[in-house]
Amino acid sequence: MEKIIDGKAFAERLRADVGTKVAALKARDGVVPGLAVVLVGEDPASQVYVRNKGKQTVEVGMQSFEHKLPDTTSQEDLMQLIDQLNGDDSVHGILVQLPLPKQIDEKSVINRINPDKDVDGFHLDNVGRLSIGEEGIVPCTPLGCLMMIKDQLGDLSGKHAVIVGRSNIVGKPVAALLLQENCTVVITHSRTVNLEEECRRADILVAAVGRAEMVKGDWVKPGATVIDVGINRIETDEGKTRLVGDVDFASVEPVAGKITPVPGGVGPMTIACLLHNTLQQACRINNVAVPE
Repeated sequence: MEKIIDGKAFAERLRADVGTKVAALKARDGVVPGLAVVLVGEDPASQVYVRNKGKQTVEVGMQSFEHKLPDTTSQEDLMQLIDQLNGDDSVHGILVQLPLPKQIDEKSVINRINPDKDVDGFHLDNVGRLSIGEEGIVPCTPLGCLMMIKDQLGDLSGKHAVIVGRSNIVGKPVAALLLQENCTVVITHSRTVNLEEECRRADILVAAVGRAEMVKGDWVKPGATVIDVGINRIETDEGKTRLVGDVDFASVEPVAGKITPVPGGVGPMTIACLLHNTLQQACRINNVAVPE
C-alpha cells in the first residue's frame, strides 16, 4: 500500500464531489452557493491564497465575491462590510483573510460574522459547538486532517492520538474532532515533559507547532500515521528557500505507516474543505438537504 498520503489528489476528488453537488443543488432548488472573501492589505502570501480561493470557488460552480481593502482600512469600515455580507442572501460563506493590519482587532472581526456564514469555523459559537460535540462549522485545516486520517484508517475508535501544538486554529480543533471519533487524545506543547516519549506512543501523530522539521524519526512509533500541518520556509546550502513541514520527512518516512508530505499533503485540503463548508451552509441556510 502507498505510504505517502497524496493530499493534492484527495483535494481534487473532494472538489469534484462539491462541484457535482453544487450543480445538483442549482438544478433541484435554484440555489447557487456564494463565498465572500475579504482581504485587507497587500500581504503577498495572502494575495496568492485569496486568488486561489476565488479561482477554485468558480471552478466548482459557486459564486465568488472578493473584497480587497487597503491596509489603512478602519475597524469600523471592515465591520460595516461584514454586516453588509451578513445580510446578503447570495452570500452563504464569509471568510476574512488573516492576519489583519495591527489597527484591527481580529477577534472582534471574526465574531461579527454570522455564525451560519463563518465557513472558517472560528466564531465562538462554532468553536463552542465543536468542543461539546454539537453540529456546527468545523475549521477547514482540521477537517481536512480528519478526512485524510479516516480515509486511511477507517474506524478510529481506541486509537491513541497525539497532537503536537495547541493553537486555536489547528491543535485544539483537531483534538476535539479525534475525541469525537473515540480516540484517546493527548495535546502536547512547548511545556510538555518528555515530548519525544509522548509522540512515540501515538498511533496517530499530528504535528502543528510551526517549527521546521522538529519531529524526528526516533520520535515516531513504527507504523504510525503522521499528519504534518506545518509549512516552514528554510534556506538551503545554495542560498535558496524551500518548504518543509514540522516533521523531518527524511527520517520519519521510513518509520511511519502513513505520512503526509510538505508540500502536497494537508495544504491542498484547506481550500477544498472551505468549498465543502460553503456548500453545507448554503443548504443549511436555505433549509434544503445536501444533494447525494
